[in-house]
Amino acid sequence: GPLHAGSLVAALASWLDVRARGPQAQWLVRIEDADTERCLPGVGETMLSQLAACGLVPDAPPVWQTERASLYQAALDRLRADGLCYPCGCSRKDIGERVYPGTCRNGLNGKAARAWRFAAGRFETDAVHWTDRRLGAQQQDVATEVGDFVLKRADGPWAYQLAVVVDDAAQGITDIVRGEDLADNTARQILLQRALALPTPTYLHTPLVHAADGQKLSKQTGAAALDTATPQAALAALRAAAQVLGLPTQHGVPITDALAAWVEAWRALYNPRP
Repeated sequence: GPLHAGSLVAALASWLDVRARGPQAQWLVRIEDADTERCLPGVGETMLSQLAACGLVPDAPPVWQTERASLYQAALDRLRADGLCYPCGCSRKDIGERVYPGTCRNGLNGKAARAWRFAAGRFETDAVHWTDRRLGAQQQDVATEVGDFVLKRADGPWAYQLAVVVDDAAQGITDIVRGEDLADNTARQILLQRALALPTPTYLHTPLVHAADGQKLSKQTGAAALDTATPQAALAALRAAAQVLGLPTQHGVPITDALAAWVEAWRALYNPRP
């Protein structure tokens, strides 16, 4: 759906991180609409308009995942050729909330394929370690904490993990700034990067915005679309996002001046490399 307060926090943080690096760095926007069952028509354009109203304009034309299926298929084919993924016939009901136990790792046993899974334990048995620029040292043993994870559903949609790894490499992404709710996805993505011989970017996961009941703000928890209809409304939304990021409030200034001040504050907090 349209941008809400939580998604603007990640957008503003990533824009500031780029601008704090100097004129050579590029801020890129990707419309991650690979899950066509959940993405409503026209929402991508709405999001880009909301960002523009907030002064956040990408430095290159946005990439749309629905136009990149051939790249995802090529990556899946490579993993298949290397013996690192397999068809799975298990339903969500079969698995429940458990770590996937590898039921179909050695064959479907007569079941119809429902998905393709990455054989995490077959590829790497050690825990994945990385350093988040805000959260610090992180680690996850994907094989035991997540299990063999889905790359593609048999009925079509590509999984987030595979799509973003392929896109990050194709776009030359060096630094990723996104919400903290995605931090536990990072180890899976690093495994896929290694399996596909792709570079690993740096990661910074931003604080989350919470709803009144304490849950993460999202469409599922009733997050309202941002009001960016006027410069005043857009600036108010930006101020709220800046507050979540620990940046100083800017009053009585236009959006461009507020953004410039936040760039300097961000540089002081995170000292991003040029």
